[in-house]
Amino acid sequence: MKSALVTGITGQDGSYLAELLLEKGYRVFGLERRNAVLHYERIRHILKDLTLCPGDLTDLSSLIRVLDGVRPDEVYNLAAQSFVPLSWNQPTLTAEVNSVSVVKVLEAVRIVNPKIRFYQASSSEIFGQVRQVPQNEETPLNPVSPYGIAKAFSHFTTAAYRQRYGLFAVSGILFNHESPRRGLEFVTRKISWAAARIKVGAVDHLTLGNLEARRDWGYAKDYVEAMWLMLQHEQPEDFVIATGEDHSVRDFAEAAFAEAGLDYRAYVREDATLRRLNEVHHLLGDPRKAVRVLGWNPTKTPFRELVRVMVQADLERVRSGKEEATAEASKLFL
Repeated sequence: MKSALVTGITGQDGSYLAELLLEKGYRVFGLERRNAVLHYERIRHILKDLTLCPGDLTDLSSLIRVLDGVRPDEVYNLAAQSFVPLSWNQPTLTAEVNSVSVVKVLEAVRIVNPKIRFYQASSSEIFGQVRQVPQNEETPLNPVSPYGIAKAFSHFTTAAYRQRYGLFAVSGILFNHESPRRGLEFVTRKISWAAARIKVGAVDHLTLGNLEARRDWGYAKDYVEAMWLMLQHEQPEDFVIATGEDHSVRDFAEAAFAEAGLDYRAYVREDATLRRLNEVHHLLGDPRKAVRVLGWNPTKTPFRELVRVMVQADLERVRSGKEEATAEASKLFL
């Protein structure tokens, strides 16, 4: 039986990945920072099947102890400060968690067992103010936020450890991926949640910033399958994981409100003061390498189906009286 250690197991991606690995017969371990405020909602239904290990990404010695005790076949490093705007308010924390900690995990792998296969969660934000559309594995990096810069550092560091020490270490350059488990601070979930609440009369409008920003949005549940496929491949390689289709924030709002039986134009207001500084305007991924080499399906869940799943989940939450905070107290999934 294979075993895997997942950091960030309480986050959106970590919870879906844990489910996938359990379905494939893995023993699944999650890194748990004991002094953190942990949110188990996403993994509560599988907690009994997981083993949570106390450890800290910022402490190399604790990482070595965890790896030495677990002896995993695979490590998926999904832990991060995951919200781009927050990285401007907490740039030092973002650098520590999203870049320096990656070095420590790689060091722990190298010291304990260099045969462990290692996955690093990279991000389309490393492309920043893009120099070509669409973006692929060869596109020059041009990050414009502390989040993007930190992710670029970890992306290059993973490649350097692969080259220097021969580790099976790979980065998945994941474009935006959403789900009903997305935090409410992210624009897609903000929209689906608002559409559901407006539908039941709990609120009467939604205010957004830049409705014309375009993103390549996929379904997180499909994207964790790509992570797993990358570690099953015979050679360690980096891959862009995306749908190859882009939509505007306006498109998402229109589809979400339509799913709730509403016309978004009657409820959505645009406020220029909410626009992100150093806005990344057009992220569009080219997933052809992942399709060709891994056999991954980027269109398994089409855009409209993704929106439908999110809105229906939020309608169910609202109608059952299950309220959520407008934003999570912490964007750290450790």
